[in-house]
Amino acid sequence: MSDTVSDSVMRAVETASARIAPAWPLDRLIAVNPWWGYVDRPIDEAAAELAALSGARLTMPRSWFRARYASSALTDAHLVRALEELGSSLSLNDVRSALQFDAPTLPVGLLVTDLVDATRETQRHAAWRDFVVEHVSHACGAWFGDGQAAWSADRDGGLYGLWSDMGQRDAGVRLLMGLPGFRRAVAALPQEPQQLIACAVDELAVPSALQAAYFTALLQSVSGWAAACAFQRWDARLAGGDDDQIVHLLATRLAWELVLYRTSGAPGLAQRWTDARREWVGLADAVRVAQSVDWVLQRALELAYQEPLAGQLAGPRHAASTTPSVQAVFCIDVRSEVMRRALEAAQPTAQTLGFAGFFGMPIAYQAAEGVLRPQLPGLLSPALAVADSGARVSAVQRERSDGAALAGAWTSFAGSAASTFTAVEATGLGAAVSLLRMTFAPTAPALDPLRDALATSDSPLSPRLGASIADGHVPTLAERTQLAANALRGMSLTRDFARLVALVGHGAATCNNPQAAGLACGACGGQSGEVNARVAAALLNDADVRDALLAHDIRIPGTTHFVPALHDTVTDTVSLFDLADVPATHRDDVIAFERALAEAGRLARRERAPRLGLAHADDDALLGALRRRAADWSEVRPEWGLARNAAFVVAPRERTRGLVLDGRSFLHEYRWQDDIGFAVLTLILTAPMVVTNWINLQYYASTVDPVRYGSGDKVLHNVVGGNVGVVEGAGGDLRIGLALQSVHDGADWVHEPLRLSVFVEAPAAAIDGIISAHAVVRQLVTNGWLYLYRIDPFDGQIYARRAHDWQLVRARS
Repeated sequence: MSDTVSDSVMRAVETASARIAPAWPLDRLIAVNPWWGYVDRPIDEAAAELAALSGARLTMPRSWFRARYASSALTDAHLVRALEELGSSLSLNDVRSALQFDAPTLPVGLLVTDLVDATRETQRHAAWRDFVVEHVSHACGAWFGDGQAAWSADRDGGLYGLWSDMGQRDAGVRLLMGLPGFRRAVAALPQEPQQLIACAVDELAVPSALQAAYFTALLQSVSGWAAACAFQRWDARLAGGDDDQIVHLLATRLAWELVLYRTSGAPGLAQRWTDARREWVGLADAVRVAQSVDWVLQRALELAYQEPLAGQLAGPRHAASTTPSVQAVFCIDVRSEVMRRALEAAQPTAQTLGFAGFFGMPIAYQAAEGVLRPQLPGLLSPALAVADSGARVSAVQRERSDGAALAGAWTSFAGSAASTFTAVEATGLGAAVSLLRMTFAPTAPALDPLRDALATSDSPLSPRLGASIADGHVPTLAERTQLAANALRGMSLTRDFARLVALVGHGAATCNNPQAAGLACGACGGQSGEVNARVAAALLNDADVRDALLAHDIRIPGTTHFVPALHDTVTDTVSLFDLADVPATHRDDVIAFERALAEAGRLARRERAPRLGLAHADDDALLGALRRRAADWSEVRPEWGLARNAAFVVAPRERTRGLVLDGRSFLHEYRWQDDIGFAVLTLILTAPMVVTNWINLQYYASTVDPVRYGSGDKVLHNVVGGNVGVVEGAGGDLRIGLALQSVHDGADWVHEPLRLSVFVEAPAAAIDGIISAHAVVRQLVTNGWLYLYRIDPFDGQIYARRAHDWQLVRARS
């Protein structure tokens, strides 16, 4: 047996590792496309491989499609157009016939673990697959706990070394699973993860052609922890470094295969493993053929949504207001669509715009000494630090430092071996008092628990740009001006400024929710937009920056003032910040805007009420009910988040103003005539479009396969490693994706799993050039991970990107 890892084996390791999408920790939680590692493959091909390797599904069950066909949400006309578009050899009768029956159970490639289970007396012992996941999870929990398990092994050997050390001291495997000699078997394994991989591949005789698939299947068997390791690698590489814990995890899972192969004593295991390897060949191709009907059904359902939407967007634009009384820049988040429409109804002279909710500020917020919290999409790395200024800074930082010390002391106690059965008892009375208080006297939680500087404070804190994170230099006027110019161009706001311009970030006030950061923003590091909005507004109000912007052909009138704001998406209330900085000349504008926001909130709440089961409540009772939901520790659905998201429209607001898009569309302001060289469009299609794809496919995945890509029942969540993630119940794999309550109302699915439909108003040549120049954009479009449509800027006709050409859409309203 060889301990030297060949280049081909390491390539297979890298291929398998790259197939795993990262999962961000709870305090920075963002939505992620769990199939991001497969976007270089057609979606149906990726689906077939994933099904063959792990049993994963990328489409809904036939029974779900059958119900939609019966209700006419899905029709024969949709099926015919889907068959034509896909070039399928199936007929309409084939699809209709398949709809009458559930899909057959598809074969899955077997691991050594599965083969041992097949000959095992499961009445006496748990299944090995379940036990192995639990055992690996214990090691991962100790590794990711950053000292929470103070009794555990030395961390110098990485995750694999920690597992090996724990395994050599673990007497429970024999007692629980009836496997003698486990500790000796672990001690006999190679000490380095790469050596273990080489040894296992050799002894298990895995041929080169199957190694990447086999390694991927092993990582998929512990997919939650694999995603956590993938995040460590993603985060390290974003900062210019690297991390190999996902390789350690693969070695750990592969070690279990080798231990069971050597020691389980399962009859005929060697021959059955030889047969299993042979059956892996061609398995994905067979699954792909079997799933072809399901992709016709999926495409037909998407056409049923896309065609009416194209009918709404086609044609002439809504007339633009030349003198808006106020301009309000909201995040592109789908929840903003409802609020923007409501604000325009409440104040018809207002103009709303959509822009990424970090407002172009590549920042990290310094929450406490030495603690930097990213405030931008996970695709990007922060460049500048932001710190608070104001009279209360020293007092707040002292409170945070004291709190951190107390938390550290508690962590040390809770992580010790002696506290295993005593931690709950030691705090039980305090926990009970807190529980009673939250139950009978709830108070609304802060949108951001690390910040208490609200506009109502006597001496509020003010976040301001600080030094560069990379080298510590303070940004020059030229650099600050470039930052401002980039932000204004990105939001297509370079002329015709209103007297009052509001930058409206968003957050979600919820209680007792480990995944709360995912509601605050689906993209920006899981944080609310308050810090970004306030930093951007201060930058754009800076007189020196405004003077310097003239060299960028941007003139902000002296009569224009920027004000930051925050939209609470649970209650649809909007708070304005830094009002003490508003000139006296603009006080009446602010008062009128606040009145409009109050009315807009009422209209938005009324629109959302039926889906929350609150349609019967009057306006005051409705607001009260939503505030109680935000403060209720037992509320599992404070809001629906970004559920039902389905489209991304990149166009001037005049294209969508007056349209009821039902809170399903991301909206990004874009005016191609002002985009010299199409730099802004390039940025939109390579960043916000990718972010919306991640959000869309996380909701999609959590719906089509909630077992593998959802996080289960929120009521049963337990936090692991402080903020690494959650497990459902007492253990098992780390859960990724959304809780069931985020996509299901208890009776039916609320989220409809549709791939994102992107509509861009721009010349065809500009879009084609970006697709050609950027591999990720090209892969998302050509491999079916989203749909790209073009709105012709001159006649409003809509064209769909098909293969390498544009086809006129038969829009049906």
